[in-house]
Amino acid sequence: MERSLITDTDVATRSRWIAKIEGVSDGFAAATGELERELADEITSQGSSALIGHLRLCGVIPESYVYDSSAEKLYAKYTDIVIHEAFKAIGLVSTVLTERTDSADVECVCDSYSFVADAKAFRLSRTAKNQKDFKVQALDNWKHGKRYAMVVCPVYQLPSRTSQIYQQAIARSVCVYTYTHLACLVRYAESLGTNASSSLLHEVFLATEAMLPTKNANDYWRALNGVLLARASTSELWREEKMALLESIEVVRAEALRFLAEERRRIMSLTRQEAIREVLASRKLDARVRAVESAAANGLLEVGEVE
Repeated sequence: MERSLITDTDVATRSRWIAKIEGVSDGFAAATGELERELADEITSQGSSALIGHLRLCGVIPESYVYDSSAEKLYAKYTDIVIHEAFKAIGLVSTVLTERTDSADVECVCDSYSFVADAKAFRLSRTAKNQKDFKVQALDNWKHGKRYAMVVCPVYQLPSRTSQIYQQAIARSVCVYTYTHLACLVRYAESLGTNASSSLLHEVFLATEAMLPTKNANDYWRALNGVLLARASTSELWREEKMALLESIEVVRAEALRFLAEERRRIMSLTRQEAIREVLASRKLDARVRAVESAAANGLLEVGEVE
């Protein structure tokens, strides 16, 4: 597929950030702060096109990252930083939270409304997604006095027919949104100003709140897409971002397939001893043995006994 919207620079930037995140050695909070500063500097120097590039490609966790590794966790925080920058571009005051565990990852306010938000990313190879992955109930609990909440996802990882995700989101005033929609809003802000874009985002929240609870994906997205398309100046932006979505899927699919092919080649070339060591490491047998060996009575049954 020939690309016209996802540029070679966008692809190279994604590769650079993937390597940057994997190479971080600082603590999580320090690393998050550094990534936030670097992304802000990049957007300042290169303009909104840099932010749009991140929004179009960030929703996929690289297959090269080890499962549950520090790189994977930091990548999740990187996506929070991306939507934080998007909300700033739309005209909101936004903050990325790094320390608290009982809160959303992003908080946003403007003159007329406020909300909390989380970004979600998935591996292309992940097939089974649980409704808990989208943290709708958790986001509702994390509003802490704010009226709305939003979870931002890659559109191609969302249920396309029916799902309790939509029903729960409507009932709890949690907007399930996508990076594609945010890219449209950022470009809308660039064209018509932040007052128009922040007002349009408010309409999205109001539409979510006004819907009757339904599991039907078409009903949900017809309502939210309709809010965006009701503005006459958004139709071309919408058309282009739909095309960019198709191109982005091709980019991240090719990236994943290259890694998986190389990983298959590497595994097939291992010696027997290397393969045994790798399997043992993946099963974490040494750590499990140490845990078993450390099991001991903890003295709780002796509490209160008369000496």
